Amino acid sequence: MIYLFLAEGFEEIEALAVVDILRRAQLNVETVSITDNQVVFGAHGIPVIAERILPAIDFDDAEMIVLPGGLPGATNLDACEDLRAGIKQLYDEGKPLAAICAAPQVYGHMGLLKGLKATCYPGVESELEGATYTGTLVEKDGQFITGKGPAAAFEFGYAIVTLFCGEEKANALREGMIYNEIA
Repeated sequence: MIYLFLAEGFEEIEALAVVDILRRAQLNVETVSITDNQVVFGAHGIPVIAERILPAIDFDDAEMIVLPGGLPGATNLDACEDLRAGIKQLYDEGKPLAAICAAPQVYGHMGLLKGLKATCYPGVESELEGATYTGTLVEKDGQFITGKGPAAAFEFGYAIVTLFCGEEKANALREGMIYNEIA
């Protein structure tokens, strides 16, 4: 199971576009609220009903963790100790971790990006402790996939599809979603 975590103030497009793309690829992905409340309000006031709540998930079932950005969403994710414990578990198991926009700071603050290339929203790069900031739309290095911001949401989603299903499947999704006509 791929878990995408939602915190108050998350960037809606970074969460929902990614979930949509992963489901089109027939990947098992669920949204998870970091609180006991399933309704989570995004950075632009859009309420989203998470499928699960953090206290009810088992990180042993996780194949990947995905963190959308947005403020204060990324800050709220960073402050969630139960989420940080789950991230550490997956990191220690060598499983993939992804974050976009301001959310790569969570991994940076945990010291997990040291010696790796990463990208994030401009102005957040100082929070990627020990990483080399590239400024690219999407960066894949080691266990991590990082994305720059809202405009990178599709490429970020396709990068996750590529990891699990291969480049051919990601390219078929790009074609089917008419993405190649704008890129």
